Amino acid sequence: MKTFKMISFQLDLEGIEVPLIDGITINQENKEKTWILELFIEKQYRELLEKYLDSKEFFDVQVTITSPDNEPAPFTVKVESIEEFEDRISILLKGHLRVVRLKYAEQLLQSLLEKNLSNEELLSEFKKGMRERPRLKDSGHAPKGLLND
Repeated sequence: MKTFKMISFQLDLEGIEVPLIDGITINQENKEKTWILELFIEKQYRELLEKYLDSKEFFDVQVTITSPDNEPAPFTVKVESIEEFEDRISILLKGHLRVVRLKYAEQLLQSLLEKNLSNEELLSEFKKGMRERPRLKDSGHAPKGLLND
């Protein structure tokens, strides 16, 4: 098994960034290629994820691991458990890394090129986007299955 520090967590469908107090991502390195994600977050986000515990359905998330400079990794997960600790909660997710990925920088650049920015604006917006990693809308240029399966 390999364990990685979770830097950021975002729900794909809702496009909601869930602020982390702490988090880990574990590659179980088994034949099923299972990953475990554990988020330690504020209690106010419980309702957002509790619906997935109740329905037992899989959903897509984006997770940045190890460094804020890393490209977010797409996972399909389901909620295994929610544990409460005073005003905070621990959410245990289990799932798989989605294979189809387009380099974030390429996708960001494509979306900025469509805005017909000046060279200076393009460079500035690209640097800002690489730093802040906003969720990018499907512009029709991404391969099927990348953004909105």
